Amino acid sequence: MEKWPIGVFASIDAGLGVHLPVAHELGVSTIQLHAPHRESRTPEHAERFLQLLKKYGIRLTAVFGGFDGESYADIPTVERTVGLVPRETRAERLQEMQQIADFARQLGCPVVALHLGFVPHDRNGQDYREVVEVTRDLCQYVKRHGQSLHLETGQETAQALVQFIDDVGVNNLFVNFDPANMILYGTGEPIAALKLLGSRVRSVHCKDGKWAKNPGNEWGQEVPLGQGDVNIETYLRTLYEIGFDGPLTIEREIPQERERQREEIAGAVQLLRRLKSEII
Repeated sequence: MEKWPIGVFASIDAGLGVHLPVAHELGVSTIQLHAPHRESRTPEHAERFLQLLKKYGIRLTAVFGGFDGESYADIPTVERTVGLVPRETRAERLQEMQQIADFARQLGCPVVALHLGFVPHDRNGQDYREVVEVTRDLCQYVKRHGQSLHLETGQETAQALVQFIDDVGVNNLFVNFDPANMILYGTGEPIAALKLLGSRVRSVHCKDGKWAKNPGNEWGQEVPLGQGDVNIETYLRTLYEIGFDGPLTIEREIPQERERQREEIAGAVQLLRRLKSEII
């Protein structure tokens, strides 16, 4: 299988990613899929989507969960609304993640992923133990169907994420590494974080961003790939060093500007192709 195939974040319905015809036009060979809405998670939709993947020669590598009520308006709002951490929505969202994993299985996809949310810092506290337990429950559910769960980086430091994965204590919990998110959330220098996470990284995003004036208290700024503070060449060289050979999945979250989104992703494809040819 090709090392570092270039991919893009995609959607079946209205969502953050591009649609499959656009992915095909961009010339990518893999996609990660943004969580389809409930009404799109049917066997009929799965079959139609599989036919499109076959038509375009595109491989699906991960299906991402997401939930109604989540908001990325600012860091405190993310902490309050995102993922499986908020207690008031946890049980319902666990059930929905299981349904998303079932849909991924219909698509033949062995990886489900999500933003877990801001994990509580006190490892001895009840809140932390509950988040460990719900994550373990989800991992055990997807394992029954041969799937793994990938947690996207951003809301935790790399050190905290390593500790959390160890505390969950299962063998199918890994990391989807997004270097820009480390910058946007202000949770750590991305290259150092990538080295620390090492072999736990099983999928990645190629996204760029600039540090906020007050990292961790206010958002950084997402920018086109190669125009931010990640240092994409160093990022790829570090991926090479840690032995990562999976897809390089471009994520550019400006669905409200579809033409600009397409143009900037096309530029990212060209950049990654050039760097890939120089590194491997």
